[in-house]
Amino acid sequence: MTDWLEHIKWDSDGLVPAIAQDFESGEVLMLAWMNHEALQLTCEQQRAVYWSRSRQKLWFKGEESGNSQRIVEIRVDCDADVILLRVEQYGGITCHTGRRRCFFRVLKQGEWHTDEEIIKNPDEIYR
Repeated sequence: MTDWLEHIKWDSDGLVPAIAQDFESGEVLMLAWMNHEALQLTCEQQRAVYWSRSRQKLWFKGEESGNSQRIVEIRVDCDADVILLRVEQYGGITCHTGRRRCFFRVLKQGEWHTDEEIIKNPDEIYR
């Protein structure tokens, strides 16, 4: 049954932003995009599947890195135009830069500062 997918407000490209949040800490890990198929597969498989805009294909989170996301809960915002995935992050690394989360830069006094170290060199993750 996929009627629930019809309630999502897809953008003109047929996408919706999806925020991945650690279900225990509440920490925002990343933002990616989903199309209809990615959201349906995410629900069916209980693992995060996104749409890669750069590669124009489905992206099963962790397919190359092993750092996958198990779905604990799927939510939608009040306007039905943003998905929130509450996830269990496997491998401890979310970002392709080798960090825990993608939001590792913070604005301080008009400059961007990195506040999170690299856990694993991306060259060792992606071959």
